[in-house]
Amino acid sequence: MSPLRLNHIRGPLVVLALATLITADACASYCVYVGKHLTADGSVLLGGYGDEPSSHWLEIVPRKEHPAGATISVGATEEASYPGRLIEIPQARVTFRYITMNYSAFAGFPAPLTNGGLNEHHLAGRDVWSPSRDELRKMTPKPQTGLNYSDLSRIAMERARTSREAVEIVGGLIDKYGYATYGGNSHFFADADEGWVFLNFAGGQKLWVAQRVGADEVRVSRPGYIGEIPENYLQHPDFRGSPNLISFAVEKGWYDPKGGKSFNVNHVYGDGKMRHPAVELIENRLTEKAKNGKVTLRDVMSAVRTTEVTRETAGYGQVAQLRKGVPSELGILWVAGAPASTAPFIPFRLGATSVPPEFQRHRYLTEGEPAKFQDIEQRGIESTRYAFQVYKRLLYLVQEHQEKFLPEVTEALEAFESRLIDEQESVAETARILFDSGKPELARKYLTYYSTTEALNGLQLAESLAQSIEARTKVIFGIRSPGEKPK
Repeated sequence: MSPLRLNHIRGPLVVLALATLITADACASYCVYVGKHLTADGSVLLGGYGDEPSSHWLEIVPRKEHPAGATISVGATEEASYPGRLIEIPQARVTFRYITMNYSAFAGFPAPLTNGGLNEHHLAGRDVWSPSRDELRKMTPKPQTGLNYSDLSRIAMERARTSREAVEIVGGLIDKYGYATYGGNSHFFADADEGWVFLNFAGGQKLWVAQRVGADEVRVSRPGYIGEIPENYLQHPDFRGSPNLISFAVEKGWYDPKGGKSFNVNHVYGDGKMRHPAVELIENRLTEKAKNGKVTLRDVMSAVRTTEVTRETAGYGQVAQLRKGVPSELGILWVAGAPASTAPFIPFRLGATSVPPEFQRHRYLTEGEPAKFQDIEQRGIESTRYAFQVYKRLLYLVQEHQEKFLPEVTEALEAFESRLIDEQESVAETARILFDSGKPELARKYLTYYSTTEALNGLQLAESLAQSIEARTKVIFGIRSPGEKPK
């Protein structure tokens, strides 16, 4: 039994309490970080998901070279929840290869949107909601300009080699061009050595701050948070921030440097609540596991999957496994193509060259699609099953009678993933031999074949589970119609 399946081992009263704790923030992204000194294989583990009511699709973005003077469009449009104006900023001459989950809609920002992923230098990124104080949100210019959260996440994947460099790049862009907000946000960047939490605030004041999270730490974010920081944060090796971070708070009367209290970022610029109580419990359990042994990849998958924080709003699940000495193309991102409670984690290596059509962009829940006929260029992809929709069907079946069906689905998914985890040493060794033998294209073809095959195996597993549960639901409970109360 998984050590982090709280819904099965904590008892019904605790489950009810946790469900009550998260109700107010039902749509809020989530991130789990475990430092390399606390894991079973010495990997840094970074997992989580984003909450977005739209379609989701997996993409492997190739390394690209761009002409001198090339630009990219960033920011918010007038349709955004905080209306904005798009601006052009310079593109890098070279952008890195990365794996990401894209989606089609959030807060009115231009699609496609992303929360990060894993790039060729084994930098991983996640995005987590982090609310700014009311006064900052109301201060946001109309129209606002600057880079939005997705722009920053994508650029970090394209340009950064380490988590510290990601902070410097993202912070530098905000310093120069500003930040287009939806009310406040955070990023979590991690490499094989360390992680960094990065907060960007509403208000149009170019306010941001970042804190290092080390090899002996566990951090679970929902929302993203940073507490006390030193007055000399600009010179401190474990902190970074905008030059006006403290001075602006003093100017607004939100912080008195002579009051004898340290500068607490969350209390001054956030909601004053730090992290959510439900994820604090998960963080405590991971920390306890680290004391009594070591945290495993399975533990972090379970922390992302647990239904106390992972519901329909979770568009996907991801866990990056970051370890020193791993060749670039063998970097691995485990991806669940929908909420991980009913979707298996599939290993995708950076050497893979494509993802199955079933995991690519489809019309289902894609913003703007109902208003037009099928694009002929998209027709071939649209003729396939859509993994996101298949997994969501299984999710709805399970949620109707969760106490009866969730345990068997979780057991099946974990058994499937355990086989994949056990196979990874031989998968990496096979690919390494091919690369070392001067056959890189054959190695990439092998990695692509492996991830494609297992992604489709996982999809078939979900369909089989859904067919079985639907049949039993009809016989035992009947299918609930709109207006009927759940049984």
